Amino acid sequence: MEMPEIRPIQPGEVLEAKRVIYTVAHSIFHDRPTLEESIAFYETSWPIPDVEDYQRSYVENGGIFLVTAEDGAIIGTGALRRLEEGVGEIKRLWLLPEHHGRGLGYRMMAALMAAARERGYTRLRLTTSPGWQQRAFEFYKRLGFYEIPLYENDEDDMVGMECVLQPG
Repeated sequence: MEMPEIRPIQPGEVLEAKRVIYTVAHSIFHDRPTLEESIAFYETSWPIPDVEDYQRSYVENGGIFLVTAEDGAIIGTGALRRLEEGVGEIKRLWLLPEHHGRGLGYRMMAALMAAARERGYTRLRLTTSPGWQQRAFEFYKRLGFYEIPLYENDEDDMVGMECVLQPG
């Protein structure tokens, strides 16, 4: 087994990346009895057009869309985009549950933070749900993120978080 690599997504990998995101969401939210039912539900109730048009949403918006790949399969995603002058936003950080505990989330965040520094960002923001995604919330706190007023969504269970990027 080769060491997982973190690299930019390729055009033909969008469906596979979406499946990773929906698979992780299914494991967290248990919206439907089976994964396939959840994916069908998400495709209509929670479409992710930013992933489908990652070039415009991320690459052309001061960012990047990365995947973690192992043995030719995508097992994780992570993206960065411009939020405002000097501020980048982390989006779509998902890792298949069977790969948790291997340091892959840290590697993805390190890659995204390096990309943010290269693009001149001094702060990063993100949104997460401490209720539904406690593990992610604690992960972000360990990386130096702190809570801020919600800046994007108005969903009750979401919180905004921010960190000051230290020079690389």
